[in-house]
Amino acid sequence: MDSSVSEDFLNNSNIQPPNDQRVYLVPHSWWKDAQDSVATDSDEKKGILYMALPGSTGPMKIINNIFSSDIVFSLRREKDLPNNGENGEVGVSGRDFALVSGEMWLQALKWHSDSKKAMKDEKGFSASDDMSDVYPLQLRLSVQKETNSLGVRISKKDNAVELFKRSCKIFCMDTEMLRIWDLSGQTTLFFASDKSVVPTDFQRQSEEIFLELQVYGLSDSLRCREGKKDEIASFSGSASLKMNGASGSMNGNSLTYSSRPGAAGSLGLTGLQNLGNTCFMNSALQCLAHTPKLVDYFLDDYGREINHDNPLGMNGEIALAFGDLLRKLWVPGASPVAPRIFKLKLARFAPQFSGFNQHDSQELLAFLLDGLHEDLNRVKRKPYVEVKDGDGRPDEEVADEYWHNHLARNDSIIVDLCQGQYKSTLVCPVCRKVSVTFDPFMYLSLPLPSTAMRTMTLTVINSYIDGNSQISPYTISVPKNGRFQDLTRALSIACSLGADETILVAEVYNNCIIRFLEDPSDSLSLIRDADRLIAYRFKKDNGDTPLVVFMNQRMEEQYVHGKLTPNWKAFGIPVVARFSNITDGSDLRNLYLKLLSPFQISTKETLGDFDVSKKTEEIAKTEGTRPPSLSPNVNGSDSPTDGGMEFYITNEKGTVKDSKILMNEPLAINGELKLLHVLVDWSDKQIQQYDTRLFNSLPEVFKYSFFAKRPQEPVSLYKCLEAFLQEEPLGPEDMWYCPSCKKHRQASKKLDLWRLPEILVIHLKRFQYSRFMKNKLETYVDFPADNLDLSGYIAYGNDKPYRYMLYAISNHYGSMGGGHYTAFVHHGGDQWYDFDDSHVHPISKEKIKSGAAYVLFYRRVSEV
Repeated sequence: MDSSVSEDFLNNSNIQPPNDQRVYLVPHSWWKDAQDSVATDSDEKKGILYMALPGSTGPMKIINNIFSSDIVFSLRREKDLPNNGENGEVGVSGRDFALVSGEMWLQALKWHSDSKKAMKDEKGFSASDDMSDVYPLQLRLSVQKETNSLGVRISKKDNAVELFKRSCKIFCMDTEMLRIWDLSGQTTLFFASDKSVVPTDFQRQSEEIFLELQVYGLSDSLRCREGKKDEIASFSGSASLKMNGASGSMNGNSLTYSSRPGAAGSLGLTGLQNLGNTCFMNSALQCLAHTPKLVDYFLDDYGREINHDNPLGMNGEIALAFGDLLRKLWVPGASPVAPRIFKLKLARFAPQFSGFNQHDSQELLAFLLDGLHEDLNRVKRKPYVEVKDGDGRPDEEVADEYWHNHLARNDSIIVDLCQGQYKSTLVCPVCRKVSVTFDPFMYLSLPLPSTAMRTMTLTVINSYIDGNSQISPYTISVPKNGRFQDLTRALSIACSLGADETILVAEVYNNCIIRFLEDPSDSLSLIRDADRLIAYRFKKDNGDTPLVVFMNQRMEEQYVHGKLTPNWKAFGIPVVARFSNITDGSDLRNLYLKLLSPFQISTKETLGDFDVSKKTEEIAKTEGTRPPSLSPNVNGSDSPTDGGMEFYITNEKGTVKDSKILMNEPLAINGELKLLHVLVDWSDKQIQQYDTRLFNSLPEVFKYSFFAKRPQEPVSLYKCLEAFLQEEPLGPEDMWYCPSCKKHRQASKKLDLWRLPEILVIHLKRFQYSRFMKNKLETYVDFPADNLDLSGYIAYGNDKPYRYMLYAISNHYGSMGGGHYTAFVHHGGDQWYDFDDSHVHPISKEKIKSGAAYVLFYRRVSEV
């Protein structure tokens, strides 16, 4: 600090100016570490403790954006305060600073430079060696009429904008008391009891004195050279640090200072302690704590905007807890912060986050953004707003009306920064009614292309008599929220369906068909992954030929009341065929045997007696006779005990045998019958003649173990956005009430981006949930870091550029059950930092992209 006090003032005061007539402000912990190794006088060690209080000209004000007003506060000696002597040992918080003389600073700097191996030449040392760690601030010291106070003002006009912004954050006193220890001895004259020692020249001068304050060490961090990665350690009140999980002392061999010119500094590079599975919370908080303008807002006097009367809010408690936590994170040189108070407030208003279980960082983020908005909503009384449909009006008019109505009820810093608007178009599948609305959004939840598509496995079987009834499984990909027509189209291509063929899909449960899937507009969401589907392949029939469904059952013995009791049990795949040219029981049996012929075991033992395909040919020539293998009994029916089969007309579940079908006798059925269910009883001897394994088991629609480890192809963020904006049908649980039909319909929905916010939060939907399992997709998403251009994706005003820059990422590593969250944060230039709970360390820009990226934070780039 170049002393503006005249030499006469110093000489008359009997104070000899040191060789370096400057005063340096350093973190007290920095000074304390050097104190033990630098020989100083006891008086210098003791110093004078000042407590910073709001100045006489008003409290310190920090205005959003470019901190436009001066910082004003007063320094009062601790002994003159009411609570004198209750502070105990000092120098242990990030709000303590020390004023030291140039000579003292030079000795301490030499010691620290020795520690960090910065001095290569042991013969000499100069302060200029570490001037990259120093930046000056211009201050005014005002002598108050009272003798126990100094007025301090840091004026913006005397400092560069960036230095003034730094000083605002250094001397912010809203959350914690600022303490400054004067170890230089330069201020003792202001408190001299004898006013006569103050020179008359000085008394004639203005009460304000210009001082240049050299601030050291606040722009840099401690870095550990040891270990696989550098760990950042904030300035602390003691020399004990934890590096890579181990406790160690600060020494010249393990620690070094960074002196990169123009560095953004250690401000904001403060970790959050893990309180027990709170990494999800820490990750989301660090991303928000580095959101531009949101930081400036909470460093300003945000308390005046807290809405205590909002019934949707939390009485301002979430906003206050978040603001207090953010300010602690932006204290220079702060140690890792334990967010206990914030965690308690969170658990109080969001019980789902209580306890110490792992949760989702995106779910926390959604709650926190909404909670901050309601706590800070500038609208005290929300007016009633009636939602109106577009009814053919221009989209621009309708969108502005919706946005105006939204702002009439919602106005906060969160709305200003994070909320956009999209256009939602619904189309009724029946009456084609079109409904257009414009809804706000806080973030975009984008599906990964692998989640937009669904893999399904079906079994295809020929159901026409050509002796080639093969059973083949096919795996296809369909839109996850598509319709049944998408499934039939993909399956037709997969199995090379001919132009003269068609398919009929049925769901099978317990070896019985429980339903046919015939409506092309049905949603595929009705089909569960554990379901089993069969596609029956037919020749096209111009007529309305009825179908016959054959269900199979066999005799099995089971214990009933301790005794072996025979019982009929269903097995195998139901067989479906067209009910054409069937007049009696023999025709029905011959049809069934023809369909089963491809599954007959071709061995020498069976070909002689049970060549069913040949016997059925004889049956066709000699009507009314039966193959020898079927051994008719005296009643003209087939006995299962003789190796034959018995046929019964039954219900669709195959549980009730209505009537037995007799061979060579007309079928007793209704002429208007569309679907006939037939139950076939097999004998053990007959089962041995067929390879029932081929049609005794069906694959599930989706088998997780089979596809779980299949590698995912990289996708671009733009592809995810396109999947989000693609038209799709609503799910059965999201039916839309059509105002024209007066019924709930499964409408088609199309989203379009209309307004984009300044801060764009993008959530990648990596987690899948179903009734049977939870799954995480490790798909690598290639997202732009410097130029996310959304100009071509916005439906309104696309003549304007919409470019975004990435500034934070919330990452999730591991599986669904036991993962870990971290955050990557941009800190100026190409410098990124990895926030892993308490540990903060640099990371190269090339490493920020990975399959762990979960929530992306972008800020809009201003066009020049």
